[in-house]
Amino acid sequence: MSESEIFFSRANELLNKLEILLPHDKKINFEDNNACCWQYSNIKNILSPVHNFSSIKLSQLKCIDKQIELVSRNTKQFINGLPANNALLWGPRGTGKSSLIKALLNEHKSEGLKLIEIQRDDMNKLPEICDLLYKHKDRFILFCDDLSFEENDSSYKAIKVILDGSVKQTPENILVYATSNRRHLVPERMIENIDSGIVDGELHHGDTIEEKLSLSERFGLWVAFHPFSQDNYLQIVEFWINNLVNTDFIKSPEIRKAALQWSLQHGSRSGRSAVLFSRDWAGKSGLKNLCLKLQ
Repeated sequence: MSESEIFFSRANELLNKLEILLPHDKKINFEDNNACCWQYSNIKNILSPVHNFSSIKLSQLKCIDKQIELVSRNTKQFINGLPANNALLWGPRGTGKSSLIKALLNEHKSEGLKLIEIQRDDMNKLPEICDLLYKHKDRFILFCDDLSFEENDSSYKAIKVILDGSVKQTPENILVYATSNRRHLVPERMIENIDSGIVDGELHHGDTIEEKLSLSERFGLWVAFHPFSQDNYLQIVEFWINNLVNTDFIKSPEIRKAALQWSLQHGSRSGRSAVLFSRDWAGKSGLKNLCLKLQ
């Protein structure tokens, strides 16, 4: 065997070993998987099923009735083949934006609704995802949690074109639902609102502002979430305490006081804070009862 033949033989052996280690395309059985995660490497696309998806239900989301109504209506239109819009859910952290989207999947999965979670850095791969899904009979929500961009990040331009503005139309069985703490996704500076014709040496600075705002406008449905009042916060705590512990929240000033102290310590009266407090209280109560039984 010549040296060149030996070289190519060893090279083929090495490639065979590397091929085993490299990620491969996975054909997801959407009959058995309602939720998937999109992962991307420099070599392969990976669509991984989510086996332990959140069990949150619409009935468990409190104090956001208007938001539920808006996004539910849009989703029902989509499921029934009617015109519907991409949606941007924006507002403070912990107010139920992501939970609402997950609950909608649980509500409508029996009607053929599927969800694929995409990381912000992979949003420019939307055309590839659309090519994989457009022939499926199911309806897909492409979900991007916490979508936002830094001031000097220009990748939002590619996403803007993908959402609406490309010669390639988004398939009718696909919608994009995104959550963000920002309404306009790209940060603005106060100086950008000056009516002057020249800002930082730029003659047509108004065009730059319009370009930043136009990304949010690609989402036809804007749904605003707001901070919870103290009464709303306690209402959410009451719901979860009553679900986790057999107790009467209304008649327990001890729990109400502890819940308010928790919100102050964590700097938030959000729904997430209420759920976390309820779990902590329920866990402590259960452990205390367990210790009493063992004595």
